[in-house]
Amino acid sequence: MATVGTAPTERHAPPAQPRASAPPRQPPGPPDVTAQPHAPTTLISSVQRAMRLLEAVAGHEHGATAKHLARETRLALPTAYHLLRTLVHEGYLRRDKGLFFLGEAAWRLSSGAAAQKRRSTIAEALAHWRDSIGVPVYYALYREGEIEVMCVSDTPGNPAVEEWADFRETGHAHAIGQCLLSQLDQDARRDHLDRYPVQAITPYTVSDHGTLLRRLDRMRRMEPVIERQEYALGTVCAAIPITVGTTAATMAISLPHDQADRLLPAVRKLQDEAGRLLGTIAVSISI
Repeated sequence: MATVGTAPTERHAPPAQPRASAPPRQPPGPPDVTAQPHAPTTLISSVQRAMRLLEAVAGHEHGATAKHLARETRLALPTAYHLLRTLVHEGYLRRDKGLFFLGEAAWRLSSGAAAQKRRSTIAEALAHWRDSIGVPVYYALYREGEIEVMCVSDTPGNPAVEEWADFRETGHAHAIGQCLLSQLDQDARRDHLDRYPVQAITPYTVSDHGTLLRRLDRMRRMEPVIERQEYALGTVCAAIPITVGTTAATMAISLPHDQADRLLPAVRKLQDEAGRLLGTIAVSISI
């Protein structure tokens, strides 16, 4: 059996190698701050550099040259040129007379982020009113000839009305639709009803086209629209109009029919609270 370390081993130094001459020193260039040897390996440095360039371009309303952007982001000029060309090709930047500006794709990102923020703002407002009033709250608007329910805030204890018949096609039967239609001019109303004719979906639904138009004409501009079991049996609803510019919008609430006595006080409270936050609602109309 062999043993380990029983005899010293004689070591010989390796033959001497001729010393190589030191490479010539290069003049210092702009430091590349993205070269981070201790950064997590999951980060992709080229993406980081591109984002820094986008941020830099966004800070120059009148455009900036590649050299200026390279200095500002502390990137090597060849690296900056390469990334700028790629961003132009993908539409995030555009180049005009040697200057770089944000491109169409970057503006789409910006508008998408703004839309998400507006959605979040209105959702938070609806959740607040849902909890303070104790009813489901709806937000809808009339856009491009269609009724669109944009946000609903409810709880298991106070559930929203089930959309058992398409809200877009049954605007004549629910408070949301009637409130939106009341804000349109005569031609727009008739156009909508030509596409979505009045039809009875419960025994309480408005009976015909002419009766609905007369009802809409009688509605006062800022008064709540009340609907009782016209869309869903056992449910009462109320909606308040919100008009900003040419956009018709509404917020609405619903309650079980056996709580109908709560409907008008609840919608009045919603109207009062919404009035105090009209600016928040106004900027959210276009979501």
